[in-house]
Amino acid sequence: MSVEADIRPGEVAVPLPGRGDAEVFFIGRIRTPWPDRKSCPKHGDPVAGPVCRIEVFEPWTAALAGIEANAEIDVLYWMHSARRDIVRQQPRSAGTTFGAFAIRSPVRPNPIAASRVAFLGLDRGVLLVRGLDCIDGTPLIDLKPLSCPAARSTT
Repeated sequence: MSVEADIRPGEVAVPLPGRGDAEVFFIGRIRTPWPDRKSCPKHGDPVAGPVCRIEVFEPWTAALAGIEANAEIDVLYWMHSARRDIVRQQPRSAGTTFGAFAIRSPVRPNPIAASRVAFLGLDRGVLLVRGLDCIDGTPLIDLKPLSCPAARSTT
């Protein structure tokens, strides 16, 4: 199937630049129960959603020191299966088009996503969390606590 067949009426695609401006290191891989975009929830549920695993690669596991002090963590990830060329999109339920930056679609020039998850545990470089909404095998870009340990210190 051609790429043009993936465009809904009213949507607009643009040519992609020949090269990127920055380098991103994938620091891990996200493991979820969803094999494809259609099976993913639109938003993760940090209370009742399934437990997912975030596998952090070496040498980045040393950066996890102290993360267990957080009840919630922001997870940034790369939606590697998403198209990057559509700038105006028509969500299935909308009946009209919107710019890619006006909606939370995974289709965007830089397919970076963020989810706030409930932190459940850490075991040898693997975080257990609840609240993700991405396909299994999604590359991990970064983890960010809601506050840093220095801000929580009482000394």
